[in-house]
Amino acid sequence: MNQLMKIRTRNIHIIYVFFLCSVFLSETISAQTEVMAWGNLTGIRVEGQLMEFESSFRVVENGWTSMDFTGRERQPTRFGREGQIQTVQSSVKGIRFEQSVEDKSKGVAAVSLACQSDTTRDVEGVYYCFAFPEKPYAAGTAQIVNRRKVVVTAPGRQITFDFASNVAAFLKKEPGSATTLYVQLLGGKLKKGQKSNLRFTIAATGDIDKAPVEIAVDKHTPGHLFAGLGGNFRLQNPANDPQVIAYCLDNMRVAFGRVELPWGIWQPEENASPIADARAGKLNERVKSSLQMAQRLAAQGMPVIVSAWFPPDWAVAGNPRAFRGGGVAALRLDASKNQKIYQSLADYLVYLKQEYGVEAYAFSFNESDIGINVLHTPQEHAVFIKELGAYMASRGLATKVLLGDNSDATTFDFILPAMQDAETYPYIAAVSFHSWRGCDDETLHKWADAARRLHVPLLVGEGSTDAAAWRYPQILLEPTFALYEINLYLRIAAICQPLSILQWQLTSDYSLLWGAGIYASDGPLRPTQRFWNLKQLASTPENAFALPFTCNREDVNCAAFGNLSRGEYALHVVNNGAGRTALIKGLPECEDVKVYATTQLAGMQEIRYVKTADGSLSVELPPAGFVTLIAKQ
Repeated sequence: MNQLMKIRTRNIHIIYVFFLCSVFLSETISAQTEVMAWGNLTGIRVEGQLMEFESSFRVVENGWTSMDFTGRERQPTRFGREGQIQTVQSSVKGIRFEQSVEDKSKGVAAVSLACQSDTTRDVEGVYYCFAFPEKPYAAGTAQIVNRRKVVVTAPGRQITFDFASNVAAFLKKEPGSATTLYVQLLGGKLKKGQKSNLRFTIAATGDIDKAPVEIAVDKHTPGHLFAGLGGNFRLQNPANDPQVIAYCLDNMRVAFGRVELPWGIWQPEENASPIADARAGKLNERVKSSLQMAQRLAAQGMPVIVSAWFPPDWAVAGNPRAFRGGGVAALRLDASKNQKIYQSLADYLVYLKQEYGVEAYAFSFNESDIGINVLHTPQEHAVFIKELGAYMASRGLATKVLLGDNSDATTFDFILPAMQDAETYPYIAAVSFHSWRGCDDETLHKWADAARRLHVPLLVGEGSTDAAAWRYPQILLEPTFALYEINLYLRIAAICQPLSILQWQLTSDYSLLWGAGIYASDGPLRPTQRFWNLKQLASTPENAFALPFTCNREDVNCAAFGNLSRGEYALHVVNNGAGRTALIKGLPECEDVKVYATTQLAGMQEIRYVKTADGSLSVELPPAGFVTLIAKQ
């Protein structure tokens, strides 16, 4: 192909990419009501500012002895969106419900709920509830005006409920909330087939806080190294994985990788010789694909973590056939076969090194704190690190073991026995947790402190916010989901200073892309808001140190990085409120400054900035958006 044709082809490709982006962005609705996939409303955004509350569907037992309610991973659910309408179908304790939420106008949403009992039994009642958090409603009031209207006020805001028909409602003080509004749907003796409907509007009004934000970066006190955004590459969908993997690797810098060791397939028979079998041409195709995936990532300069999910039957204590598909398998390993287990795992890592040129950075059993799918007690985890670590070293491997690789940050105590046993230290590559259900700042500080005490890096082995999202994949397109995810990552980056956050996944599973048949979606393959968020985060200069900063607004999350030797800096800012100006101080005088913004309407769009007289930068933050500043001296 001649040079002119190359240029024309490249330009056509660029135009086509922008066309695909515009197609995706035009499909995205300017969402204002935050609806979780399990049905809970968490507030209404007005000009980007969240007027928060949280709804839930509740079944209360007689005498208020207990209640069941909608929540993350608490019940099966289906989520969808059509235009301005978000829908959820779910059930709680034998009561099915269907909910639709339609954005009508600024700050106003219409809610329609239908429920039906599939059981006959006595209950205290079935309710649709709204909890109003202590902050900012502690100084507010709630008033049931009449049987069709409820008004909740707080300084600077008001939430009004207008019901289409008379309702039985009451207010209740509960822990963690200023007040909770209960609206009865069904009560007393439930009969199978009994139905109820509820229709109402919610209007949120109030003062919109557009006060400027001041962010000051301290480039003189660098913290821990951030290699960059990483990704998981566990291969599960041969039809769709290749196109998503190729797109992600071609269009963002990925600094760390994690792949699967398909252990049960690698050595299905206890007395087999898997290396000899592989070299004799008996290598299973799925195992081969995983090996090749590790090689592909290593060829791009990434450290590679190898993790195992399902063990072979011979390594399991008891009857592994008792477990059938998905969920928490919690398979215990046969301790009497530990040496054979270590040999089998090390054989794979040796084969990966000798035949594919990849020495794994670390090994882990995935989420062994809860058993997905190998289950360890905390004490067994400590023993495993010592014994496998020593065995791998005896085989000439530099590969070490991840401490933790926990299912959640909240299960921190799982790593304590290993931390208290100095014999584990030589074999710990890094401390690792998964971020699925979020956590408070105090818990994040525990993980950061653990890594510092052991003088090893911290990794987020799996990054995201909702482990059940694959069941209702339409939620992956929601601006709310994208905003919560990047908020969590910046909090982790600022508090924990991890070496990398490894997105789950950069495949078609929990995909950052849409179209081309992914989750049965139509149209061409195209990036979602989540992709652009992560591409911005991945634009952090390579091997930059975390930098401390101050920010004077609670609803703004930040993370700052700098590679001082190359004069490269990045500041990431999530604005969780209305549009406002950010004044950024502390960065050195830079010749090349780029500022990018991702919102539900634009993907990594370059925006303007103004340099002030004292060298600070003034940037306009879009409402409910993610902004990244990249500066080079």
